[in-house]
Amino acid sequence: MEAITAEVTTKGKSARVPAVSIGTRSVLSQGTWLKTAQIFDELWLDAPPLEDPEEFIGALKRTGLSADLFTFGQMLPETKPKYSYHLEWDNLAVSPTSDFESWWTALPQESRKNVRKSQKRGVSVTTVDFGDELVHGIKAIYDETPVRQGRRFWHYGKDLETVRQQNSSYLDRSQFIGAFLDRELIGFLKMVYVGPTARIMQILSMNRHLDKHTTNALLATAVECCSKRPVSHLIYGQYVYGNKRNSSVTEFKRRNGFHEVLLPRYYLPLTWKGKLALSTGLHRGISDVLPEPLINFLLDTRSFVYDRLLRLRSSRAVANDS
Repeated sequence: MEAITAEVTTKGKSARVPAVSIGTRSVLSQGTWLKTAQIFDELWLDAPPLEDPEEFIGALKRTGLSADLFTFGQMLPETKPKYSYHLEWDNLAVSPTSDFESWWTALPQESRKNVRKSQKRGVSVTTVDFGDELVHGIKAIYDETPVRQGRRFWHYGKDLETVRQQNSSYLDRSQFIGAFLDRELIGFLKMVYVGPTARIMQILSMNRHLDKHTTNALLATAVECCSKRPVSHLIYGQYVYGNKRNSSVTEFKRRNGFHEVLLPRYYLPLTWKGKLALSTGLHRGISDVLPEPLINFLLDTRSFVYDRLLRLRSSRAVANDS
């Protein structure tokens, strides 16, 4: 058991946090008033995170890592709880991938039309190798706009080497898919093969080509790629974020063949603060505590502020040029 630090990326920014090494796993601790320990890159591991939780938790306690809670989850296809610890449910956006034709046929007619429209409007989608050309294309997509979905876009303005480094994880198990219009990369998807499934790590398209339905085409190609491998499901992040069950993101995923799957996630208190947070639900974060109408109001307010700031910045740039 060795005390180390681990580099994590949150909202596009990298930082080093306290961590310990236990066997083949690294456990990191994050948080301010409540510190939560979890297995480093748990979602991207190619095997179940823990073989013997009791032994692992005992070893974690002996390390002295500063943490109030320890959490770990199960991975598909194990949807039934295996342990008696306090559990809550992770929700995933999941699409079956063993049969592409069945997936395609089950899509709403509008979604199939969007993929066909993308093709008719000149977009070609294909798998691409990770290299200089792809990295330059990704940077161009990042730098299209400083604001996305009503908030500051954390990838905007990054230098080329940072873009390369942050997209080079798990290359031995990754597949990149690019969407091109007249040889210009206008969208890309990165997925990582994780056990019997694949997880989308990033999917992004240019706003100025919104009418090309690039994201729909990328998802269709991703499912097709998975169907040609021994991959049972494609995972597209969460199906529901916090209490916002009626979001446009959830609706988009539903229209593209994804549905909600629940997986057990376990929480074990390590300190009195951890016990308090677990008993009051404060460990879930503010987005899981606030009611959906208030969350919608706050998100709309944030979008309005960022839109006004972007307009102000643009008008100042025009004034300076004239």
